[in-house]
Amino acid sequence: MKSLGCVLILLSLATAVHAEDAIAPSRIVDAAIGDWNKDGDQDLALLVAPAQGADADTSIGVYIYLRDNQHSLLKLAASAPDKIWGRASPDGIYGQEPSISALPNGSIAITSQNEAIGRDRWHQTLTLAYRNNTFVVAGYTYESVDTLAPDDSHSCDYNVLTGKVTKDGKTLKADARTVSIQDWNDDLGQKACGNSQE
Repeated sequence: MKSLGCVLILLSLATAVHAEDAIAPSRIVDAAIGDWNKDGDQDLALLVAPAQGADADTSIGVYIYLRDNQHSLLKLAASAPDKIWGRASPDGIYGQEPSISALPNGSIAITSQNEAIGRDRWHQTLTLAYRNNTFVVAGYTYESVDTLAPDDSHSCDYNVLTGKVTKDGKTLKADARTVSIQDWNDDLGQKACGNSQE
């Protein structure tokens, strides 16, 4: 009888975990279709808002699917919850929505922004590429402007894979890295661009 009780408890826990992992259609913020692994089939990438009760301002998830060439079904290839900053509420503030798009070369561009509140406005793009069966951050682009001091504007483009940095038109060098989207932290890009708070 005890073993039956244990089985029922384990089943209920598994069901609860599965329900938490499910992506409700209403949580999908944006989507892109492209051939990420260059096998000729169309794949999918999603930006997903957190479940109710979570911090909807800072925790947009990235989920990337590759099509199984044997069955033509989409399979989850990368899961990075709480990765992108942005507001996902339909009645939220305009100018803070994240977006995702397919690039012609098969990469994925994920954009976040603050074009709405405060004097410090910014626009950031992560470029993801499929390398060695992993989705890595290949590029980090960051532009900022102080609306009260427009001359204090900056732009930075960091090729994460090579370490080449172009900041305000000048070429710099940073560490070359291979960082998966799951392990990426925007502080890595900010540090390469010389914007680290440390």
